[in-house]
Amino acid sequence: MRLNVFIIGVIFLAFAICPVAIFGQLDDSLTLPGEIHLNERQPPDTVLKTIGIKPGMIIGEVGAGRGRYTVQIASRIGPSGMIYANDIDQQALKFLEKRCENHGFENVKIILGSVTDPKLPDAALDMVIMVNVVHCLEKPVALLKNIESALKPEGIIVIVEGNLDKYPSESVGWYTRSKLLKIYDDAGYVLFREETFLPKDNIYFLKRGPRQE
Repeated sequence: MRLNVFIIGVIFLAFAICPVAIFGQLDDSLTLPGEIHLNERQPPDTVLKTIGIKPGMIIGEVGAGRGRYTVQIASRIGPSGMIYANDIDQQALKFLEKRCENHGFENVKIILGSVTDPKLPDAALDMVIMVNVVHCLEKPVALLKNIESALKPEGIIVIVEGNLDKYPSESVGWYTRSKLLKIYDDAGYVLFREETFLPKDNIYFLKRGPRQE
């Protein structure tokens, strides 16, 4: 009996002091109940450390939606940074705007884009991040091409996307790695780094390709 009480106490203490380890984020309050499953699949803390998100960075997020990753990024770049959260879903962006207000984030700027134009600021961004977005795009090549002008000279695009090769039975429309790489190439980008440690997803790091004469 005493052993059982001790074990329960240890488990309770672990949940109390280690929310980061359990949910992979800085603060449990950043995650909505409906986001827990996806955050277990793509732990924000692990992913954003891998990507290299740091205080003061200027980030663009294309396909931000209701802000599952937006709030995670905003909490890490701090008041000296800025994230431009783009989507074509006005209702989702209204929800995100309220969500940021509730958390006191003043480093998030909401941008309503179009199918092919993210309407991000010119030559301003250290990085553009897209999470679970490419397979949903109507015109992915055109949109990716129009992101280039928003990047600083050394700016990059980071894409977190499901890899159908890892789980062929999934039916949510994920693309194979080869199909994704063709989209990136057609849009004029070069894959210079790739992380494959996530069970179902890959993280692709893209930079501008050589200019065509």
